[in-house]
Amino acid sequence: MSDENPDFEPDFIQATRSSYDAIADAYGERHPDGLGGRPLERALVTAFAELVRASGPAPVADLGSGPGYVTARLSALGLPVFGVDVSPRMVELARRAHPELRFHVGSLTDLHLPDGTLGGITALYSVIHVPDEHLASTFAGFHRVLVPGGHVLLAFQHGETDERLHLTERFDQGIYLDYHLRTPETMAAHLAKADLRVEARMLREPYEDETRARAFLLASKPAS
Repeated sequence: MSDENPDFEPDFIQATRSSYDAIADAYGERHPDGLGGRPLERALVTAFAELVRASGPAPVADLGSGPGYVTARLSALGLPVFGVDVSPRMVELARRAHPELRFHVGSLTDLHLPDGTLGGITALYSVIHVPDEHLASTFAGFHRVLVPGGHVLLAFQHGETDERLHLTERFDQGIYLDYHLRTPETMAAHLAKADLRVEARMLREPYEDETRARAFLLASKPAS
């Protein structure tokens, strides 16, 4: 997997990269371990790891790995795992915090991986930046790189209806970033079109520092 940017990228990829490069340091300081105070999320990640371990030795990709705390948690649970993030600065911070793990610059919408090589994919709060018109190809890419029986764990901010929010500032930094809020039903339908079967879903009410509920979907590629 190359750390070089492709010659052409959709505008939303470029905007996401530059925005997270701008806020990476502040984000990492604010969220050194985004699972630390979230027992439900930790339980889901642990269940995901158990399912992947049961299906075989293939590695896991943590897509949108940010500072690397989910990647590190998966590694601690015994999975061979690597992180992928669109932001070079986020990757730099993750490599510094977790030098024993592999992190690469890349996009979850364009996985440069061979077919059928991953036992699992986590994408926690990363598909929120993918516009609707790119979800079909993104999830088709997930299906392509998963082994039969491989699992996907998604997390995203919940919207009562599908909606788009545009932010121009975060952590006192200027950004240009779209957030796509979706219902679990919408995301489950997109996964089904990619032949990824939803096995479980959960909706968590917002914590005190949050304004939106959090949705989680666990899906798998059919074993045959």
